[in-house]
Amino acid sequence: MNSVHDSMTRQGLVRPQEGRILGGVCAGLAKRFGLDPWIARLLFIVILLAIPGSQILIYPILWILMPAEKPAYATAYPPAV
Repeated sequence: MNSVHDSMTRQGLVRPQEGRILGGVCAGLAKRFGLDPWIARLLFIVILLAIPGSQILIYPILWILMPAEKPAYATAYPPAV
């Protein structure tokens, strides 16, 4: 499973910490392809209407396979004395 996560991370397919609605799959796909997350969500719904049921399987699989984005920690330095 780690090799799948590493491969997706290298390709830029990660579920972002910011802008998630449910699992962050549409937000991650939108970020990867340079779209607004709402456009990706709208496309997801349109495809769901065109091909019923397929996204019910695809979304949870992508949720499992796409790694979560690593949080950007701010390093706290002690004050200079």
